[in-house]
Amino acid sequence: MNAPILAFTLMLSALLGAPSPRPEGSATEPEPGPRITFDTTVFDYGTIEHGGDGRCSFRFTNTGDAPLIIHTFQTSCGCLVPDWDKEPVMPGASGTVRLKYDTYRAGPINKSATLRSNAVNTPTVVLRIKGTVKPRME
Repeated sequence: MNAPILAFTLMLSALLGAPSPRPEGSATEPEPGPRITFDTTVFDYGTIEHGGDGRCSFRFTNTGDAPLIIHTFQTSCGCLVPDWDKEPVMPGASGTVRLKYDTYRAGPINKSATLRSNAVNTPTVVLRIKGTVKPRME
């Protein structure tokens, strides 16, 4: 490639915002903003009694540098009811979201709930519950 074309190509790349090469071993700064980190994203009821306590909770921490706000928490079916604190979770603070499963439905449990927030690392998180509800004793 001749020198004028090479110079033009490099100048055009710089003007269009092409990423510049980073020196080897340089660390990148994490994106600023709220970050959500869950202790676990799956709750296993194991085997639960028919009509038993179907409540569970998922603990998370805001590991970012701005308030974390949960926008929505939707479930995959009507047998699962979501609940969460509506106040922002400050940086370094923890919070919980809660689910309640209808344990009057005997059989295997395999349900999910989708949480959407302003987190920069994972704005959408899918939480799952599993287990088995025993048949009703007559």
